[in-house]
Amino acid sequence: MKKNVKEIIDVGNNIYNKNLVSGKSGNISKRIKTANGDIVAITPTLKSLANLKPEDIVIVDFDGNTLTSGKPSSEVNMHLEIYKKRDDVNGIVHTHSPYATGFAFSNKKIKRLEGFGEIKNPYLPDIEYEKPGTAELAKSASEGIGDSDVLVLKNHGVICVSENLKEAESLAVFVEESAKTQFITYMLNSAEDII
Repeated sequence: MKKNVKEIIDVGNNIYNKNLVSGKSGNISKRIKTANGDIVAITPTLKSLANLKPEDIVIVDFDGNTLTSGKPSSEVNMHLEIYKKRDDVNGIVHTHSPYATGFAFSNKKIKRLEGFGEIKNPYLPDIEYEKPGTAELAKSASEGIGDSDVLVLKNHGVICVSENLKEAESLAVFVEESAKTQFITYMLNSAEDII
């Protein structure tokens, strides 16, 4: 268990230092297979991902019952619903990275660029806004992600999922860099009209 907890803390530090989350935003979870069934380790609510301690990480079962002390992220049900629908997912990273979230607040979509798997659709999938922490968001996100590895939450942020947590982290970085590249492209193209 210590290894799993340490991995979540490390990923939290990494995505904070890469400016994919700020303040107390974002959350991370990892599915852990045990002899008694799957459980989930998740970051706590209202704590910065920059300086988590092992005792901050909360363990929950698939019904959302806490198995350790602490209060899990308010998005715990969104994570659990995705795990329930996707046996192939063992790590989830939810960010509010500035460029990708900027797209989430706009009418522009993020193009799916080469670098992470087969391009099945030209744009990353998205879902309409649902209030964070609600059952409606959990249901909409778990359905909206389908078999994709990324989901844009309109007016909110981004979810990245993978077979392991490090891959989900790498994907979150890639999505933000893709959004940044596209933003710069839009700005350069619009500047041509002015020059």
